[in-house]
Amino acid sequence: MSFLEKILGKKKLDVTKRFELLKAAITGTMSQFYMAKDRETGKIVGLKILDKEKTRQVEERFKGIKGVYKPREGEIAIQFKHPYIVETLEEGFTTDGRQYIIMEYLGGTGLNNILMIKQDMLAGARLTYIRQCATALGVVHKAGFIHRDYCPRNLMFTEDGTKLKLTDFGLSLPNKAPFTNPGNRTGTANYMAPELVRRRATSERVDIFAFGVTMYEMCTRELPWPRGDNGLAAMTHDQPAEPIQSYRATINPTLAKAIHWCIKSEPKERCPSMEEFLKMIKNVESEDVY
Repeated sequence: MSFLEKILGKKKLDVTKRFELLKAAITGTMSQFYMAKDRETGKIVGLKILDKEKTRQVEERFKGIKGVYKPREGEIAIQFKHPYIVETLEEGFTTDGRQYIIMEYLGGTGLNNILMIKQDMLAGARLTYIRQCATALGVVHKAGFIHRDYCPRNLMFTEDGTKLKLTDFGLSLPNKAPFTNPGNRTGTANYMAPELVRRRATSERVDIFAFGVTMYEMCTRELPWPRGDNGLAAMTHDQPAEPIQSYRATINPTLAKAIHWCIKSEPKERCPSMEEFLKMIKNVESEDVY
């Protein structure tokens, strides 16, 4: 960075000048994602360009609150250098004022896509992935953030399938007031904790709930409650969950108990941390018992 750039701030990204876009954009709820080649380094990366209007709507919820700064998605994501979290290499603004994030390109697919395949692609590897997922989420919580959109879509496999990495901090917030105050209902309906659905105060336990639902689905391809794409379906999440053994009778009982601990409707009864979850399954050696 030149002396002038240091004075005026970070240089803005000219996307077409810096990158060769190798694949058509994948459009998400708040952004577009490209596989791109960095013309400066020749490296293949993931390039995420955030939708300006949708990002503004999320960030404006906290504007005007005295003394409060909401960190941008890129500012949160770039803090994590961990083998089970997608690495953010650079973040900032494009020349047309949109936020961008440059990240490692994994080459794999999302857990949501794997769960749609009839063949069981996860057989024998679930425990490894579950431990990886729990470890990554624990790192996010220890750093003082709530992910707030934990679901299969935001878990990405590496190309060789050895790792399942957490990504997408677009809805993530610091784990402190006013960000945890009642009223901010964001996330994906099928994985929302009851306190989030009903606009109550939140904590990292909303992530633990979503983690539990995701691991339940990873083990069964089913959800603990009726599936739906809106908040009405999520309103059932304070009801007793369908026992996971109903869908997978052979599941290791300790693993089943640990997953159900995460999806308790009452936050105080829910698993308090990913560390405690990992302790509970420490001696589990197989996802199933026969």
